[in-house]
Amino acid sequence: MRIRRKPWVKPELDACPFYTEHPSEHRGKWREWFGNDKPIFMELGCGKGGFISKLAVSDYEHNYLAVDLIDAMLGLAKRNIEREYAAACREVDNIRLMTQDIERLFLMLEDDVDQIHRIYINFCNPWPKITQQKKRLTHPRQLNTYKRFLVDGAELWFKTDDDGLFNDTLGYLDECGFSVRYMTRDLLNSGFEGSLPTEHEKMFSEQGIPIKFLIAIHNKQ
Repeated sequence: MRIRRKPWVKPELDACPFYTEHPSEHRGKWREWFGNDKPIFMELGCGKGGFISKLAVSDYEHNYLAVDLIDAMLGLAKRNIEREYAAACREVDNIRLMTQDIERLFLMLEDDVDQIHRIYINFCNPWPKITQQKKRLTHPRQLNTYKRFLVDGAELWFKTDDDGLFNDTLGYLDECGFSVRYMTRDLLNSGFEGSLPTEHEKMFSEQGIPIKFLIAIHNKQ
């Protein structure tokens, strides 16, 4: 998604106590920043933060890492997070926002130390051309990177409107040793509860496009 440069973003992010421009500085020490040992959930490509802000504010049992590469998006995410927590009369205590290239997560997460219990990937770029598919966030190259930080039994929650990406992802997961615990090709009419709708999900659903959704489990060999 293209977004115009916003001059207020950098100063606001620089002053934000729950944002870091250099997540590698917290490598191996994320629990120290949170100040507790609660399980960590992570959203890859958090965009404007509409999904993770609503998810984290209602959850007192987990910590959240929100990752994106576009500062303008992160500025909007910061404001959305503050708005949700203010409305709930709660301090922003269990979420951390950061600039990070998702292909280089190993720079911010220490193997077997910064363990992740759940990953959310919502409506990522489908990269349909064969020459681009290695850039997919569910491609085996990426899945094998995530496995370095996932605890045994960790979950990957994945949503997309794209049939090709969804079908290919099922193959990627099998190739990388993930087991699919739940899957639907029409989330809106599936009866599944516990999945917070995203901005893109609402938009595609209004257009009559079924939302594909799955939960995959990482089992260490």
